[in-house]
Amino acid sequence: EKTKSQPGAQPAAETDPKAPTRRAPEATAPKSQIPDGAALRILIRRTLLTLNDANWSGNYSVLRDLASPDFQSANNPAKLATVFAKLRSRNLDLAPILLFEPKLVRQPQITETGMLRLSGFFPTRPQQVNFDMLFQQVSARWRLFGIAVTVAPPKAAAAAAGGKKGNNVKKAGGNAGKKAKSKSKSKSK
Repeated sequence: EKTKSQPGAQPAAETDPKAPTRRAPEATAPKSQIPDGAALRILIRRTLLTLNDANWSGNYSVLRDLASPDFQSANNPAKLATVFAKLRSRNLDLAPILLFEPKLVRQPQITETGMLRLSGFFPTRPQQVNFDMLFQQVSARWRLFGIAVTVAPPKAAAAAAGGKKGNNVKKAGGNAGKKAKSKSKSKSK
């Protein structure tokens, strides 16, 4: 478990007034680093393929269980089934993303809250798969915290995926209505 030092705090061994005093090093929270390109592609694909499997099976337990604890506490499998019902009803197979490279519409970034945000699309045809995802670092692993997926024709998809700035990813714990902690709009083929 991490301990924080208070600025100016002294180690217990040096509390004797005769002992020389020294400042403890300032505690700094380890800053999350953006994974390299290959790791980002794996993270994006793994997340979308897990969602794809959940949509095909109707079982969102694995998607939920692989996500961050905050996502898990905000979303039970039944809620996720409701969130992704519209996408699931379209019977779209997202698996073709394996054959395409994801295109990011903004640089990967670490948000002010330490989340990794990835926004982009897969240039699949006739429909493009768009995504906006937030990941929370848990035990040195990036785990899903929020997701928005849409599938639309490329021109409409470009506006949905990257044309808008702002935080349209629903976060775990927030009131996401029908989108829950996951904003779901998925499209592919």
